[in-house]
Amino acid sequence: MTTSGTGWPRGRTSWIIGTIVLFAAGVLVGIALGSVWVGLLIAAAVSIGWVIAYESWRGRNVGIYNRDDDGAQL
Repeated sequence: MTTSGTGWPRGRTSWIIGTIVLFAAGVLVGIALGSVWVGLLIAAAVSIGWVIAYESWRGRNVGIYNRDDDGAQL
């Protein structure tokens, strides 16, 4: 894990800001649907996918073709 010199891992701030934005958007969607809990549930589901994509992007593994990977590996 690479740190920025302060003991705080690099990229953590972006991850936290993105998470806050996703949950705020989830609350707004929940208000539009009539239930904040439904919006938070949707935001949680979307944030899991977003975190996987974000970490893949940070690890520079986006778009790498592996003919032996059948999609069963994460």
